[in-house]
Amino acid sequence: MSTTHQTAPTRYVDADGVTYAYRRFGRAGGTPLLMLQHFRGNLDNWDPALTDALAAEREVILVDYAGVGSSTGRPAHTVAKTARQIIAFTDSLGLAQVDLFGFSLGGFVAQDIALIRPHLVRRLVLVGTGPKGAPGMHGWRQDITDHARADEPSGEDLLYIFFAHTETSQAKGMEFLGRFLRRDRDRDAPSSLTARDAQYDAIQEWGVPDHAALQRLTGIKSPTLILQGDDDLMIPTKLSHLMAGLIPDARIRIYADAAHASLFQYPGEVAHDVAAFLA
Repeated sequence: MSTTHQTAPTRYVDADGVTYAYRRFGRAGGTPLLMLQHFRGNLDNWDPALTDALAAEREVILVDYAGVGSSTGRPAHTVAKTARQIIAFTDSLGLAQVDLFGFSLGGFVAQDIALIRPHLVRRLVLVGTGPKGAPGMHGWRQDITDHARADEPSGEDLLYIFFAHTETSQAKGMEFLGRFLRRDRDRDAPSSLTARDAQYDAIQEWGVPDHAALQRLTGIKSPTLILQGDDDLMIPTKLSHLMAGLIPDARIRIYADAAHASLFQYPGEVAHDVAAFLA
């Protein structure tokens, strides 16, 4: 039986004094797809409906940032340091080139990696994310912050911040909760409050208004696909259009009746769009 999201074993590799927890599964050969996770997310927070669909076409690699989940080390307080850590992880696995998929905070990290190690990133997928220094990026509105930073996040918190506040989107969110909780063996360690606070610092620093920082995007050389919901409550959807206008070789897709986690609301459609782009 082939390995899937639910059965892939957790592996470990050392890089620069950190032991990174990761899972690797799917069709080997070709360029692997490295997926970078959202705020507080670990290996088990990905949607298996999405990752398994992507793994049908290529090898998928999921990783915990330093100090997050089952990875050791101290969590980084900046996006720049997180990007350097993930580059060290790819070096430790001997990956000469990857396709890079970044969701939310992972999209911040992916942008930095594409800029400082351009030859590493063949193609770039940015989902539910935004550019450094853009208007509206400096912190979340209070209700989103309260749910996102809860000491013990619940399914209700995820539904509130990830899915549109409509009956249809919330129903899709309930389906997602059932899928990502299904793995019952070798589950990843939950993200700590220390990791939460460090990542929140990184998000705040990334969002400090800085018009000049937007010009960084013009330096991304990788062909880029930008995906987002049409009513993202965490990162304004208009910033995806801004990124699409500044990244030289970018295309954009906006999903209807969706908020921050459009990739978990429409896993089949997103996997199809990503696979077509990567191919």
